[in-house]
Amino acid sequence: MAEPLRVSEEIEIPAGELVVRASRSTGSGGQHANVTDSRVEVIFDVAGSSSLPEWARERLLERLGPRVTAIAQDERSQLRNRQIARERLAARLREALVRAPQRHPTRPSRAARKRRLEEKRRASDRKSGRRPPPIE
Repeated sequence: MAEPLRVSEEIEIPAGELVVRASRSTGSGGQHANVTDSRVEVIFDVAGSSSLPEWARERLLERLGPRVTAIAQDERSQLRNRQIARERLAARLREALVRAPQRHPTRPSRAARKRRLEEKRRASDRKSGRRPPPIE
């Protein structure tokens, strides 16, 4: 039996929840590529997973959708492509689970307000200079 996919310290996906499919790789490679199923696709059903905590499931569904797929056809070996695809899947899941730091609202500095107002004045002068002179 394959080993579980470790996403983070608290999240580990059992190998039974991963669907692994192999097919023929595309591109050049000569006779070897024509006869071996070296392309590997690893699929994880987020919505149907029983191993994810509820907060992680919600975040993954929101950011990645109900199914997450990783494909590898970089190497000639199916075994190596399987490892690469699992690593890519774990990286995608890990990236989607990262929480953005909470933003603390700030006020514009005095210099920033001054720059903004000066730019508004320059824009106003530029546009008023485009107007035709008043007719007397």
